Amino acid sequence: MEPTSMRLNALPCFILSIAALLPITSQAHPHSWINMKTYIEGSSTQITGFKMVWTFDAMTTAYMLDGEDMSPANKKQTLKNTAQSVMENMKNSHYFTYFYDNNTPIKYHIPAGGELVKPRAKATLTFELPLSKPKTITKDSLKLLIFEPSYYVDMSWNNKSDIILSPELAKTCRFTLVEPNPTPEQVTFAMSLPADADPDNQLGQVFTQTVKLHCDVNTTEPSTQ
Repeated sequence: MEPTSMRLNALPCFILSIAALLPITSQAHPHSWINMKTYIEGSSTQITGFKMVWTFDAMTTAYMLDGEDMSPANKKQTLKNTAQSVMENMKNSHYFTYFYDNNTPIKYHIPAGGELVKPRAKATLTFELPLSKPKTITKDSLKLLIFEPSYYVDMSWNNKSDIILSPELAKTCRFTLVEPNPTPEQVTFAMSLPADADPDNQLGQVFTQTVKLHCDVNTTEPSTQ
């Protein structure tokens, strides 16, 4: 078995490999699931970044660690190496995280690293995603989306409580969680794609949730971006 750094060329790549293992009758998207918690960090006037807690489904976890040494003596190092590989290879996908002021994307710093734990069948990846500069809050133009573009991976918040504002930010801001609203034609198209179809990198955004921030801007200063 090749080492983790070779196998995890990118998160979508191993999801495509999982898709190839599914029964031939299983053709609907997605093929993997990530349940998310997201902590929006900052002060009462600025957002500084995000803390991500992503829990993979059991099948994805099993594939991710297939052939790795998970013996008690080596489990900690194996999980550390796997986390490093996943984080490194998500760089080119913007860590699947898209933060906008209206239609203007807001840039990030490269995260310092991630931590992967596997207490039972499901692994959880935790990492910090700081903004390149603090972003001054606006009244209602900031929005956050987290999705894998091809929609082979369903990345979602199960409940509104899975999105947490820092205590200071919560004094000034609230948010709404907007569920996706695909057309019947888009749903039919997604469900019709076979497991070995070429990825359609427009699907993820169609089926993703959106966090919209609504803030009291009376005491804020001009934006640093």
